[in-house]
Amino acid sequence: MSGRVDGPAVSGRVEEPPTPGRLVVVGLGPGPEAQLTGAARAALAGVTDVLGYGPYVARVALAPGQTAHATDNRAEIERARTALALAAGGRAVAMVSGGDPGVFAMAAAVCEAVEHGPEAWRRLEVEMVPGVTAMLAVAARCGAPLGHDFCALSLSDNLKPWETVEARLRAAAGAGFVLALYNPASRARPWQLGRAFAVLGEVLPAETLVIFGRAALRQDERIEVTSLGAADPGRADMATCVIIGSTETRVVPRPGLPPLVYSPRSAGPAR
Repeated sequence: MSGRVDGPAVSGRVEEPPTPGRLVVVGLGPGPEAQLTGAARAALAGVTDVLGYGPYVARVALAPGQTAHATDNRAEIERARTALALAAGGRAVAMVSGGDPGVFAMAAAVCEAVEHGPEAWRRLEVEMVPGVTAMLAVAARCGAPLGHDFCALSLSDNLKPWETVEARLRAAAGAGFVLALYNPASRARPWQLGRAFAVLGEVLPAETLVIFGRAALRQDERIEVTSLGAADPGRADMATCVIIGSTETRVVPRPGLPPLVYSPRSAGPAR
């Protein structure tokens, strides 16, 4: 009897499916190299491709063999899909954001793209690498205004109606939170911060402390402390994070030195 078995030839090597790549979403911090975390630096060193909004990609010193993909600031979902497609093709990809990628930045866009994308994207290794976000940088430069309960709001109405913004401003201020306002003004919507101040003025006293923190920790930094009644919305642009104190937030004058602004660790009863 022959030992031959008819049928297709079978090689001794088992074919493995292509090894998928990976995607790291990296927070670059507020700008200076010293504020980039060690974990973020290590993540960037281990990738083949770097994607992000043009000015953020420009902050990454590419190593030999790395490829940059710069996009417009409004193309978040398309950028996320491109990054995931590259990773699914076997590349090691970094998606970069200023500040922290999970705070009004690219981490949410990546998660959204995975949820609505092909099944293969759910099998990819995806890691979020945190960074120092704008409100933390601004707070550090003037004391501890976020020393008690606080919340963060974006004044952009690109992805939510302005009525929702106003409702959240009133609710947060009425509940006694310190507010960190992101995206306070742009050329397309220069009126919104002024309207936000007016809404907050319905709830908070005019002497409530306001901090304009522009380009915190960078060479062109500008930190200004004023009051809600005197705050000029024209002092803010898209590089500014505005912190609105609670009724508990205080300022400590110091002779010859910048004042310290802080929110005490304890709070009185709810109003």
